[in-house]
Amino acid sequence: MADGMSEAPRTQQAMPSRFGRPNPIAFVLIVLVAAFVLVSMDDVGLSMSELVDGVPGMVRMFMSMMPPDLSRIGSIGWSLLETFQMAVVGTVLGVALSVPLAILASRRQTPNKVVYLAVRSLISLFRTVPDLVWALFFVIAVGLGPFAGTLAIMIDTIGFCGRFFAEAMEEVDDGPQEALRGIGANRSSTVFCAVLPAAMPSFVNTSLFSLEKATRSSVVLGLVGAGGIGIELKVAMDMFAYGQAATIILSIFILVLIVEQLSAWLRRKIM
Repeated sequence: MADGMSEAPRTQQAMPSRFGRPNPIAFVLIVLVAAFVLVSMDDVGLSMSELVDGVPGMVRMFMSMMPPDLSRIGSIGWSLLETFQMAVVGTVLGVALSVPLAILASRRQTPNKVVYLAVRSLISLFRTVPDLVWALFFVIAVGLGPFAGTLAIMIDTIGFCGRFFAEAMEEVDDGPQEALRGIGANRSSTVFCAVLPAAMPSFVNTSLFSLEKATRSSVVLGLVGAGGIGIELKVAMDMFAYGQAATIILSIFILVLIVEQLSAWLRRKIM
C-alpha cells in the first residue's frame, strides 16, 4: 500500500514539462509573427535553388584563394597592428567616458530625472546607430585614416558600456551606501567608495567583451576608409588578388582568436 501511494508522486515528478495552451490574444500574436516571418523570407528573396547554384562559384573562389599569397605579409602585419591599436584606443577612451555617463544614467545615482533621461537618450543614440555609420560620419569630419575609425569605436563602446555600467550600478547592494550616508557621506563619496568598487567586476567583464567587439568592428571600418586592415582586404578583392585576400582573412581570424582567448583568460582570473 505504501509503495502504491509513493508510486503516484514519482510518476507525476517524472512527467516532462508541457507548454501551456496560449490564450486567444497570444495565439493571434503568434500567428501574426509567423506570417510576418514567412512574408519576410519571400521579400528578401530567400532561395535554396539560388544558393545551390552559387556553390560552384564559391568553390572556385575558395580554390583561387589557395594557397594564400604571403608576398605582402609585412604590410598586412602593420595594417593588422594598426587595426588592433584602433580597437584598444577606442575601447579605452570609450570605457573611460562611459563611467561618468553611466553614473548619470543610473536611476539610483543620477542627480535628477531630467539628467537621467537626457544621458539615457544619448547612450541609446550611440548604441542604436551602427558603428559603420559613425565611421562614415567621422571620415567626413576628420578625413580618412585610423583616427576616424578610433572615434567610431569610442562612440560605439560608450553606447555598449554606458548601458551595462549603469545597470551594474543599479544592482549594487544598498547596505554599504546606507552606511556611508548614515555617517554623513555625500553623493560622490557614496558613488566612489561604495558603488564603483562593488560594480567593478562587472565593469571589467563588460570592458573585455567590448574590446572583443571593437576588434571585430575595426576590421569592417576600414572598408569605408576609417583605417586598419579593412582597406587592404577591399583592395585585394577589387584587384582579384584572392591569394592576398586569403592571407588577410586568415590574419584577421588569428587576431580575433587571440583577443578572444586572452579576454576569456583575463575574465577567469579576475572574476
